[in-house]
Amino acid sequence: MSRFLSIIFLCCLPAWLWAGENYRFRVYLKDKGDGGYRVEEPEAYLSKQAIERRTKNNIAVTTADFPISRSYINMLSETGVKPVVESKWFSTVVVESADSTVVGQLQQLSIVDSVKWIWKGNLKVPAEETGEERFVSTDKPQDREYGYAEKQIRMLNGIKLHEAGFQGEGMRVAVIDAGFMNADRISAFDSLRLLGTYNIVFPGKSVFVGDDHGTKVLSCLAADIPGVMVGTAPKASYLLLKSEDSDSEYPIEEDYWTAAVEYADSAGVDVISSSLGYFSFDADELSYDQSALDGKTAMISRAASLAADRGILVFCSAGNEGNGDWEKITFPSDAAGIFTVGAIDEDKKKSSFSSVGFTADSRVKPDAVALGTGSCVIGPNGNIRYANGTSFATPILAGMGVCLWQSLPWLNNREVIRLMNRSSNRYKHPNKEFGYGIPDFYKAYKKERKNGLRSK
Repeated sequence: MSRFLSIIFLCCLPAWLWAGENYRFRVYLKDKGDGGYRVEEPEAYLSKQAIERRTKNNIAVTTADFPISRSYINMLSETGVKPVVESKWFSTVVVESADSTVVGQLQQLSIVDSVKWIWKGNLKVPAEETGEERFVSTDKPQDREYGYAEKQIRMLNGIKLHEAGFQGEGMRVAVIDAGFMNADRISAFDSLRLLGTYNIVFPGKSVFVGDDHGTKVLSCLAADIPGVMVGTAPKASYLLLKSEDSDSEYPIEEDYWTAAVEYADSAGVDVISSSLGYFSFDADELSYDQSALDGKTAMISRAASLAADRGILVFCSAGNEGNGDWEKITFPSDAAGIFTVGAIDEDKKKSSFSSVGFTADSRVKPDAVALGTGSCVIGPNGNIRYANGTSFATPILAGMGVCLWQSLPWLNNREVIRLMNRSSNRYKHPNKEFGYGIPDFYKAYKKERKNGLRSK
């Protein structure tokens, strides 16, 4: 793989070795300094696929695509802090220290614009498992090709798109989640086309331990056991990224997620599917209010939009706050230029937990809905489960979006979003619960294929 994979997170240090409670601060830099990279030579940092995506979409490589100068990172370190993770797009570096008064020293540096407290605690590293146990499904195969997952794919008219020959071949998909427990040992993923993995929270540690949320999400996309479960994009290639610290909820989650998105961009993915969302944090004073749901306020939402600006098709879950006091969509699902997914049940009624729109600036969100009540997933033991959440509606729909884009390669990411919206059953009358409704992916394919071929 290209050089960027070996250098993109050189600033990540083993913070889990520290004892006691520590603080993490987001340091906003005035600029990024000169890291030695040139827009005329993007291949020195970006992967071949990332450059090709930009070229295809007439997107210029800029200095925003390159990392922060190592000299700047060293200047921060000289104050006694430990760099944790950085954002090339926002010119920020998260640093850690057991001494909260270090903020004063940081603010005196000529390269620093401001400093914000975003986390305190002590990270708990998930135990590594060394067992060789294989997890083979014991579920009884059904007569139907898609097995227990058939209804969630049929609801989107996705089976016909698969039968037309589009199951995600050649498409590169990043899944950003909390962890993919046992996904490396589950038979349903034996055919998984794995591009790579990266643990943003614990650099150097496996993504296959600690949390199984991403395992279930991944199964909706990539499972391939005929008669038991077939995902919506079983032939796509996948990059698995862990960005969630499951033990606490602080704004640093936005920095982890942003770093994951930047990593995925540099790796050259076409699509991102993320079933993570935030609004409330363990420290109340750091939480958001609903006026921030404008796509421009939260760091994580701005990062999602920047990914879209670089030609990536981004799918995000709307959130599961429909029954709660918050009720609304969560961040980054308010971002402009991305596709936000809500949840419905098999009767095509809104799942009670599914977060609702609109955004604070009155844009339609969610964009569309898919089955999120009683979704078929594969758990960490390799067997079928049924789960509830926009977390699962999102990859179910995202996988079909992958296949649709595969079938219509002349479209860009924003055109694919418009096509999915236009093919949905409430397109003319969107609302805050369903957005534009349930997409019909085969209908979208047929209509656009005819138009595309006619224009050639």
